[in-house]
Amino acid sequence: MLSRNFTMIKFSLLMCFVFVICASSLRAQDGPLQGGHELQIWTGGGHGTNGSQSGDGVFNIGARYGWILTDAHGPGFLSGRFEYAVDVVPLFIVAQSTNTAYGFGVNPFALKWNFASHRNAVPYVEIGGGALFTNVKVPVGTSHVNFTPTGAFGVHFLRGRYNWSAEVRYLHISNAGISRPNPGINTVQVRLGFGRFTQPN
Repeated sequence: MLSRNFTMIKFSLLMCFVFVICASSLRAQDGPLQGGHELQIWTGGGHGTNGSQSGDGVFNIGARYGWILTDAHGPGFLSGRFEYAVDVVPLFIVAQSTNTAYGFGVNPFALKWNFASHRNAVPYVEIGGGALFTNVKVPVGTSHVNFTPTGAFGVHFLRGRYNWSAEVRYLHISNAGISRPNPGINTVQVRLGFGRFTQPN
């Protein structure tokens, strides 16, 4: 299990490096602007960080649609634009010590702050959450239905018509007490995205 998790981390870091290098030769696109939208496909991977589920690996693929709700405001380097987004996660894999769970998720809210930037890189922070439905219980012996609160810090690299993103994401998987026991899974993921910001008319 440790070897599999280490391989997943190495692969994620390699993909992040390749994305940054490939993006560096392309011209910049416009970033998030009030009234525009974010369209993105993404993938992420990581593993449990503590407790009885520390060896569990997590991998997912999803798509995002976001609404840029405000123009830049706020003091100094904290200035940014507020975005609301939703994610659909058609593939969610949890590699547990006794079996592998396959499922899908829906994240009905992501609250995102895109820092104002005059460069080709737009940092952001985000909190959000949703639900995960799996074919076997996650963690083992608990529930087929879990909730997935998250927090992330990342960067959009604006290139050409599209952009790449790379982020570090904390993901908690828990059934919120609808069944017992409820050990939960705390994970740290590397998440990579490819998408674009549409511009307001």
